[in-house]
Amino acid sequence: MVKVIVESVLLGSEKVLENNGAKLIRSCLETPDGTILQSRSRHDYRQHLDANGKTYMLDGGLDYVRCSAHGDEIHHCVWDDDPFDKVREALEWGSYGPKGDQPLTYKKLCDMSTEHIEAVLKNVSNILPQFREAFDLELKLRESEDASSFIASNN
Repeated sequence: MVKVIVESVLLGSEKVLENNGAKLIRSCLETPDGTILQSRSRHDYRQHLDANGKTYMLDGGLDYVRCSAHGDEIHHCVWDDDPFDKVREALEWGSYGPKGDQPLTYKKLCDMSTEHIEAVLKNVSNILPQFREAFDLELKLRESEDASSFIASNN
C-alpha cells in the first residue's frame, strides 16, 4: 500500500496535512533550530520563533494538522497506518498517576506497564479508536512469544 500525504496550501505560509483517512497518533513538527512543536488536542496551537527569524506553528492535535509551510521544517507526524514499531514509540498517554493526585506526565505506549494499559482500556470509555487499537496490539505483542515476528507482521 502506498501512503499519500495530501498538502493543501493555505494563505501561502500554512498547510494542512491529510492521510487518506488514516488517524493521527502524534502531531509533531521540528523547526530548523531543533525545537519540537507538538499539538496534543484540537485547537492546541503551538508557535515558535526560530533562530532563523521565522515563526513556525502547529495546530489541530489529533484531529487535523495545520502547520507552517516554510519548507525547512521536518514533519514527525505518526498515523495509525504507520508500522506498529513506530506507532508504539510515538503514542503518548497522559496520566495523573494511579490515584489522580500527581502532576500530568506523558508516557510512551511502549514504556507503559501492562497493568496501566489494561486499566486504561477498562476505565477510559472515551479513548480514541486509534489509541484503543494500538493498546490492543501492544498487549498482543507482549503476549506473543516471538515479538520480532509479531512486529514484522504488523508493520
